[in-house]
Amino acid sequence: MTPQPSLFAPLQLSHGPQIKNRFVLAPLTNCQSGEDGVLSEDEYRWLTPRATGGFGLVTTCASHVQADGKGFPGQLGCFSDAHLPGLQRLAAGLRAGGAVSCLQIHHAGIRAVPGVDIVGPSADPATGARALTEAEVEASIAAFVSSARRAETAGFDGVQIHGAHGYLIAAFLSPELNQRSDDWGGSPENRSRFLFEVLHRIRAACGPDFQIGVRISPERFGLVLPEMIALAQQLLHDPALDYLDLSLWDFTKEPEDAGFAGHSLMSLFTSLDRGKSALGVAGGIKTGETAQQALALGADYVAIGKAAILSHDFPDQVRSNPAFTPPPLPVTPAYLRSQGISDNFVTYLRRQKNFVTE
Repeated sequence: MTPQPSLFAPLQLSHGPQIKNRFVLAPLTNCQSGEDGVLSEDEYRWLTPRATGGFGLVTTCASHVQADGKGFPGQLGCFSDAHLPGLQRLAAGLRAGGAVSCLQIHHAGIRAVPGVDIVGPSADPATGARALTEAEVEASIAAFVSSARRAETAGFDGVQIHGAHGYLIAAFLSPELNQRSDDWGGSPENRSRFLFEVLHRIRAACGPDFQIGVRISPERFGLVLPEMIALAQQLLHDPALDYLDLSLWDFTKEPEDAGFAGHSLMSLFTSLDRGKSALGVAGGIKTGETAQQALALGADYVAIGKAAILSHDFPDQVRSNPAFTPPPLPVTPAYLRSQGISDNFVTYLRRQKNFVTE
């Protein structure tokens, strides 16, 4: 199979519009919006060129569903109707650029920014987080649902529920971070209850053409790999779900769990029966060849991060040259600005080793 027919084949999910290819813009922290969560011109100028550059599905950065769920400065918000005008403009711009649009919805939990009421499933001395009450657990679930309805009202084609990287949903999944003894803690079933309540209530609240994805990271933050494999299988067979997005850091890596040595982390999930759901992967997919490799190894789509920062039209470049490779790192601020990256985003990228040079 040649690279173009598979990477550029359309993808039809169980709900909503067809995605024109297998390139998805990964949700990327960028610190570009207002401190009140209102969409900025910089955020708009970062995302819309990725739509016109060929990405079939464009996912926003994590957008927080409660004011105290903020995870980084300049984070896009979706917790208030004050955010609707900006979200409407963004959804319309992505559609005009030819992409299916997705708002990632998120609560930072114990990883929230200093100065807010930091909460988690349990108290966490390392971060100063306090445990959510049962009423607050219900309120947080309701906030995810309200934000999804707000995204639908704004014109987004769907939402991606952020269940990765130690944020609130991932913390509920972790037996290390979730020490509750009520219906939200203890067994794997109870610890995953928060995620499934969010998923099912969004499906019930939104229309039949609204797409719902879930992003998970199967390692770190106290997560147990066999539990995460079982969770993925359950999600893939859930009729409420359209796709499962795996954040793997490197799609070729072996698991940290020595019990799975000799297997790639990705293979433990691509071997699952995925029912009617799609399975995507992110992590280290930086060239046309590695994108094709990830599909050959069983992914339904590839979520592109750094390569999308470096080349706003990465999919179109790969269409022209299947071996396309973005410019090598480090790159200059001037080059990044040519790709729609604002000064605030450049400052954030400086935190990554060997990304930005003068």
